[in-house]
Amino acid sequence: MSGRPARICKAGLALLGALVVGCVMPRPTRAQDNYEIQVYGSELVDPGTTMVELHSNFTFDGTTQVENGFLPTNHQLHETVEITHGFTDYFETGFYIFTAYTPGHGYQWAGDHIRPRFSIPAHWHWPVGLSVSNEIGYARPLFAFNTWTWEIRPIIDKQMGRFYWSFNPAMDHSFRGPESNKGFIFSPDATATFNVTHLVNVGVEYYSSLGDITGFDPLYEQTHQIFPVINLNFSPKWEFNAGLGWGLTRVGDNRDHLIYKMIVGRHFNF
Repeated sequence: MSGRPARICKAGLALLGALVVGCVMPRPTRAQDNYEIQVYGSELVDPGTTMVELHSNFTFDGTTQVENGFLPTNHQLHETVEITHGFTDYFETGFYIFTAYTPGHGYQWAGDHIRPRFSIPAHWHWPVGLSVSNEIGYARPLFAFNTWTWEIRPIIDKQMGRFYWSFNPAMDHSFRGPESNKGFIFSPDATATFNVTHLVNVGVEYYSSLGDITGFDPLYEQTHQIFPVINLNFSPKWEFNAGLGWGLTRVGDNRDHLIYKMIVGRHFNF
């Protein structure tokens, strides 16, 4: 559902996924949703190394009623375990376990995804980092309008001294659910960060869903989210990311208007 924000649109450039059914009905969500809210970098987990991450996301201001069988998201806590193993310098695979705590409904399993990813090896010395992930999996109808989804996520990034940027022009498609008859939805994400010190890095993350790639939705029907974030560089084995985000429009995942997110990760040599 990979973390994180929503989208909406149709098929056209051969890579995007589905999201919405109209202005009145709540929009389906993409791979990241509000379970894994993250802008990817192109660098892979080292070969023979496993990264274990916990994504914790809490919605302060969300939906308050059951809508079409979809549980309310207000004060909902999402906990996602992501396990990624590096096989070569150009290939890794990640696996996600999604869970949710909903007031009045308790903790529940929400779904699973798998994410193989290929990257241009660093020794090729390209001017930018480049990789492509394919995330596919299932989400229970209580937590997602589209239950089987596929996300294609190209990743382009660059470290420039103390400044870093990454752009993820993701595309989402639903195989089962209200949007399964649609094509690919264009859901670009991006981040820009700055190293304040060796330990502290600050920046902003942006998530969106613009609609079918063949014709974007009107601006008021698109979803846009902004997350000011802090990253702490404790050591090469650890990662920490936290931010507070809000939606700029009240459609799709932006109906979850105020969200706190945190990622804690650790590399293991197995």
